Amino acid sequence: MTGPALSIRDMLVTFNGFRALDEVSLDIATGESFGIVGESGSGKSTLLRAVAGLNRFDSGSLTVNGRSYGGRKRDQEFYRTVQMVFQDPYGSLHPRQTVDRLLLEPLAIHGFTDTEARIARALDEVGLGSGFRFRFSHQLSGGQRQRIAIARALIVEPKVLLLDEPTSALDASIQAEILNLLEQARKDRGLTFAMVSHDLAVISHMCERLAVMRKGKVVEALDVGQLRSREFSMDYTRELLRASEGFRREA
Repeated sequence: MTGPALSIRDMLVTFNGFRALDEVSLDIATGESFGIVGESGSGKSTLLRAVAGLNRFDSGSLTVNGRSYGGRKRDQEFYRTVQMVFQDPYGSLHPRQTVDRLLLEPLAIHGFTDTEARIARALDEVGLGSGFRFRFSHQLSGGQRQRIAIARALIVEPKVLLLDEPTSALDASIQAEILNLLEQARKDRGLTFAMVSHDLAVISHMCERLAVMRKGKVVEALDVGQLRSREFSMDYTRELLRASEGFRREA
């Protein structure tokens, strides 16, 4: 039996003495899609950013596929293994670079030589043809930009994708397309997902298990069956579900 793809132990992140992450521990199995939910400020995005090395963690441990990593330092192998897709497709792509350039950059960094074939495959995988190669990001819709962001993450063949609200900035009709695209990529490539969302319907659709965060701590861990049958131990989780359903009805 293989160990977890991602193992977090007692991870502490502080900002000016404030505990943004308060000794969080999680294991995410290889090939699993794992959800992280909570209200704004609960620490869920801070957790992903600490794993990715965008925020340092003060203490605790991070292990990815059996390799340990420190508070902030990451090596090239880490970035081959772990990629992140951000919430905002407008902010995560350089406005003065063509799609071709955006996809070529990670290939160059990681020493890939068959760039033409990889760019063509990446665009095809996210449902965009070669006609998009030489467009700039401002010439793309929000959904198209997020597809390019996903293609850029997948092009170096990672094993783990960190997904920080990957559809929340998109229209509802586009959200489903992006989620289906991600799910297909996970099946085709055997990926492991850690997905942050405020929308429990998205987590229920995409994930097998989830952690509920509040004030920097994991307060409850559930599988999706328990979420659907409302087998919660915390009133906070029940309130989150109610808020998520209410938001969706209004939308």
